Amino acid sequence: MKRIALIGSALLVLLNACTEKQEPPKWEYLFDGVSLDGWRVVGGDAEYIVEDSTIVGICKAETPNTFLITEREYGDFILEFDFWMDDGINSGVQFRSHIRTRDDGFERVYGYQFEMDPAPRAWTGGLYDEARGGWLYPLTFNHDARAAYMNLEWNSARIEAVGSSIRIWVNGIECTNLLDDREASGIIGLQVHSIGSEEHAGKTQRWRNIRICTEEIGKHLAPDDPATPQVNRLTNVISDREAAEGWRLLWDGKTTAGWRGAKLDRFPEQGWEIEDGVLRVLKSDGGESTNGGDIITDRKYRNFKLKVDFLITKGANSGIKYFVDPELNRGAGSAIGCEFQILDDANHPDALLGVNGNRTMASLYDLIPSERSILYMAPDWSWNTAMVVVDGDHVEHWINGTKVVEYERNNQMWNALVAYSKYRDWPDFGNLAEGHILLQDHGDEVSFKNIKILELD
Repeated sequence: MKRIALIGSALLVLLNACTEKQEPPKWEYLFDGVSLDGWRVVGGDAEYIVEDSTIVGICKAETPNTFLITEREYGDFILEFDFWMDDGINSGVQFRSHIRTRDDGFERVYGYQFEMDPAPRAWTGGLYDEARGGWLYPLTFNHDARAAYMNLEWNSARIEAVGSSIRIWVNGIECTNLLDDREASGIIGLQVHSIGSEEHAGKTQRWRNIRICTEEIGKHLAPDDPATPQVNRLTNVISDREAAEGWRLLWDGKTTAGWRGAKLDRFPEQGWEIEDGVLRVLKSDGGESTNGGDIITDRKYRNFKLKVDFLITKGANSGIKYFVDPELNRGAGSAIGCEFQILDDANHPDALLGVNGNRTMASLYDLIPSERSILYMAPDWSWNTAMVVVDGDHVEHWINGTKVVEYERNNQMWNALVAYSKYRDWPDFGNLAEGHILLQDHGDEVSFKNIKILELD
């Protein structure tokens, strides 16, 4: 009953937001209920048929992802549709998407995808970047919205794409609020996902009442809901929502202001570059701080949420450190502090060292392994988002919206953990009340952007 009440309340809010306008939206139906005119199939060879005014996509074994796409492209719009799907499969609706054509003529759709996901994780209404960046807005960002989807029933969807703002509703419940400017327009497509088992062959996903509004859409947008977390993927920009919450850029995206070498009184003269809004540590010999060296914030920080987008190269090793005291190690090697590990687990030998995987991606380096962070990583050589949360002695590591490490410091268990690590010789390691934030030079090319902080004090 609680979920029904929640859905009913959300539908009423969305309905009121639209009906309070003087004129209704000018809808254009993309599917006439009879034929697939205006659409074509690309990618695999799964089948699409029309049945009872519904488009039915039928799963087929041994074929890649298949898409039924519009012949037209659309920019800013409000898109609504109903969808239904069998258990055990995954599907989605593409928008602002495009096609890559291989040398052999195979057409691969890529771009934004409204997620249709009846699996237990319940991410229906999240936003995926198909065949490119991976998850942009998994519902780990918005746990309450996981209850919106109704399994083995017809569900309603609404997508508002206006400029860099993308918002998604399922059954009147807002699931996604994303700022992202990588695509301004593109095709709309209905996905039949590839299947890994013959037992899923013949299962279906269905769509009906597919309509779009492209005229005067500003009059018909739903009001902003502060209860829906906003994810901002605009490069080195603080959104109005973030500014109101207290977030600020820790790196301005243009200069070295606010940063210096960990063992210098200035920014390193070599080993780092700034290009097109990206701060990059350059490839050298793979050693710790043997080229430009680590860089740290001018200021120290106590309680905070820190977000950093990072992009690794093959075989790369780096890290984001916090509670850094640059005076602890003035000799060779990296400055000392707790480390959010950045590593190409598949191609760097450090992933197999340490204890129980505590040197793998997103781990608290050499101390606590991340909880299967590889499951939440973007596709190879795509941007990922690290987040470190420090609230007194409580610390968390997040990767792409999922928490993978959580611990308490300044206690007996913490001190015992440190005593069996490479940090045992550093006095009171990890127990500082405050410290600098560091980006590591480990001799491999790694890029950073969207470095932002929310102080909790």
